[in-house]
Amino acid sequence: MEIDKKAYEAYVKQVTPVHKRWPGMIKAFFVGGIICTIGQIVTVLLMNTGLEKETASAWTTLVLIAASVLLTGLNLYGKIVKFGGAGALVPITGFANSVVAPAVEFRAEGQVFGIGCKIFTIAGPVILYGILSSWLLGIIAYVLQAFGIL
Repeated sequence: MEIDKKAYEAYVKQVTPVHKRWPGMIKAFFVGGIICTIGQIVTVLLMNTGLEKETASAWTTLVLIAASVLLTGLNLYGKIVKFGGAGALVPITGFANSVVAPAVEFRAEGQVFGIGCKIFTIAGPVILYGILSSWLLGIIAYVLQAFGIL
């Protein structure tokens, strides 16, 4: 059975979604801005309780991650991403969502083969290469310091 190239190209063009660039960028800008504004509000509130800026920032990160995990579990973060695109995917909340979403999706397959195997499907490469590159840069910095270059 041979597929007609022209018919296939017409089918692909028909089913491929068309994205409107400017409205998408505006939505991403506002959604990302809202997430960052919420983070700033949390930081200011925590600093007003007497925490230092670094400690308040660390707690803000945890609050944003927890909110993302909760919204992902309630199947709400996907709707935010569908509306806001990269504005919801780029901040740390998007990374938390990328870790939790596969775990939620495959939980029916069990703790080990479902959640355990699938939880790092999307985020795993990011974590792996982040650790590897920081390790390599640490070795380079150590060698450069040993020779007095740094």
